[in-house]
Amino acid sequence: MTRHARNCTAGAVYTYNEKKRDAAESGYGTNAQRLGKDSVKSFDCCSLTLQPCRNPVITKQGYLFDKEAILQYIVTKKNEYSRKLKEFERLRRVEEEEITQEANCKQQARMERFVNSEKPTTTPAHKSSLVEPPLPSTPSTSAAAIAASETGSISNMANGNQTKLPAFWLPSECPNAGAAKAKKPDPTIYCPVSSQPLKVKDLIDVKFTPIKDGDAKKSLIAKEVRYMCPITHDALSNAVPCAVLRPTGDVVTLECVDKLIRKDMIHPLTDRKLKEKDIIPLQRGGTGYSTTNDKLSAKEQRPMLQV
Repeated sequence: MTRHARNCTAGAVYTYNEKKRDAAESGYGTNAQRLGKDSVKSFDCCSLTLQPCRNPVITKQGYLFDKEAILQYIVTKKNEYSRKLKEFERLRRVEEEEITQEANCKQQARMERFVNSEKPTTTPAHKSSLVEPPLPSTPSTSAAAIAASETGSISNMANGNQTKLPAFWLPSECPNAGAAKAKKPDPTIYCPVSSQPLKVKDLIDVKFTPIKDGDAKKSLIAKEVRYMCPITHDALSNAVPCAVLRPTGDVVTLECVDKLIRKDMIHPLTDRKLKEKDIIPLQRGGTGYSTTNDKLSAKEQRPMLQV
């Protein structure tokens, strides 16, 4: 197939790149683009560092991690849990002190009410003649008092507010300041990709079989195709679905699993009996930029003019 001329769009074959180029130059058409190879994680790369694994391990859900990276992640989460637990204990002690103080105040108030109720309220007969009756309140007096109260200063510094901080944007002046409640943290550590509970004992060591191409001068990381299936010797890549055999950690193709292993459920390399849970599909082709194996597409928001 010959290449098109620079501006030729009348041929029978209109390639994807030519279509996207013409749409971008004309300003029309969809903005959807295919994700390139650089946007998709390789099957043998860590899901955290996105780099080729030196000591690969896999979770029960099939997500690959570098052992050093995932152990550091677990230690970080444990330290974070310890810090949150200390904060929870501190807030719980504060709440207990507040409850105790409130109970003491209520008890003191009840005692004061009881003491005041036991005091005599009647006036002796020989002193009743000396007590002057209170002056009756006239409507004009009450109106004047109300007017005096209503004509007070409208300044935010009046009525003793000058001793308070008027800066309402300060954290201590927020309506919910000091309203933090003690909430016990969750000690469970979750997988950063699948959000499932993660334990160190559930991590399975993975063993990749290097491909035999006879090129000893080029390092393994620099090779585009690095590993192969130890049974069929097929090259492994993102386009080839793979699975991990739990007993040995060998990475094989799913085609090998369906055609050879599932027939007798025996490990071809060790003749060991296998169970269904011993076959873990390897999740591939996902990063923080694109989802894993599902709708590998990206969206870009562009400004638009509205009439």
